[in-house]
Amino acid sequence: MLRGHDESLRKLGLPGRDRPEQATSDRRFADGAQFRTEVSTVNSLAALEAVFQAADRHGIVVNRIAETYGIFRHRTEELTDMLNLCRERGTEINLSIGPRAPYDISPTAKSKHGAQIGYRLRGMDQVLDAVEDVRRAVSLGARGITLYDEGLLWVLHRMKKSGELPEDLQLKISAHAGQANPASFQLLESIGATSINPVRDLTLPMLTAIRESVDVPMDVHVDNPESSGGFVRIYDAPDMIRICSPMYLKSGNVMISGHGQKTSADNGASMVEQMSVVLEHIGRYYPDVVQSKPGNGPAIPVKV
Repeated sequence: MLRGHDESLRKLGLPGRDRPEQATSDRRFADGAQFRTEVSTVNSLAALEAVFQAADRHGIVVNRIAETYGIFRHRTEELTDMLNLCRERGTEINLSIGPRAPYDISPTAKSKHGAQIGYRLRGMDQVLDAVEDVRRAVSLGARGITLYDEGLLWVLHRMKKSGELPEDLQLKISAHAGQANPASFQLLESIGATSINPVRDLTLPMLTAIRESVDVPMDVHVDNPESSGGFVRIYDAPDMIRICSPMYLKSGNVMISGHGQKTSADNGASMVEQMSVVLEHIGRYYPDVVQSKPGNGPAIPVKV
């Protein structure tokens, strides 16, 4: 049964409601692939090296790495080594903005009221600090940034358009920004997001409606650390790819305790072990699915 204003939403390019039919996406990465893999919370060079060693051992491809500790918390030498290693492997890497609420001096950010802030920036000085993070990362060769604040996204997109930042800089919005509906996704796409991570507990009909509304790749968690719910959605993974393509399949975080921890080599190896389980499951239930090969370029979507 249609609700009274469904047609008004459709005129805005939004679906009338969530999509229980879970339609197969006709969008792909530019290389024709439906999905890429991402290991997140790779927050040290030791963890990164262990990720690639474990990936080789299991015969799987890791297409993207996500550092979530915060650019400003790393020495330049470590960031440079991480960027160079990913470049050698043909693997994308996103470096993460700081400061943000977990590191803030404000007691509000660390209290129950912090849920209203999330990982967003508080005050203009923090926006300036975040821009400095990006400038530093770009100067070291980074071309992928994870951010948590819509205002900062708007700023960085305008800096790209003015030539102050590289045109090919990828601006990914984290799940910690709390985006969970098609209208929010359209807004983020319109102000420069090149990939968007929905919150982790959306149903398949909800994800279908979001994919119908935007072209940018979606970054979808298959499993999560205890601090983010701890749920494991392995049986949803094949359908996630089918309805959300092109998407980054984020797996491995159930093996760690939290998003911002300084991960070790053991953490890196265990996260890839978890991803290998997920990929085996996908191969069993969706054998014709296409994953990007290493070095296949930025996440530019196309329709087929």
